[in-house]
Amino acid sequence: MSDCVFCRIAAGDIPATVVRRSADALAFRDLNPQAPVHVLVIPLGHVTNAAEADAATLGAVMALARDVAADLGLVEPGYRLVTNIGADGGQSVGHLHVHLLGGRPMRWPPG
Repeated sequence: MSDCVFCRIAAGDIPATVVRRSADALAFRDLNPQAPVHVLVIPLGHVTNAAEADAATLGAVMALARDVAADLGLVEPGYRLVTNIGADGGQSVGHLHVHLLGGRPMRWPPG
């Protein structure tokens, strides 16, 4: 999708600090971090959100998030994965993305 900012990042048209890439997903640093570690993980192909994604896409995104967390040393002490769906869920970009948050204790409830 040419007007989707995350599609443009995935295509390399918009620069991003890439952390890791797989055949189906991309992980890059969030420009407005909400934790010491804040990485966004997206599928390379356009999918609006997790509610519209198939199992293979969700698996690719979650597997890359898991691998990035391990690369960044977050498995122990822990980290949070968040995806927002729709306006009420707080989704601000209409492309499936998972927030990988870590580097500090996470509070509950989150919102």
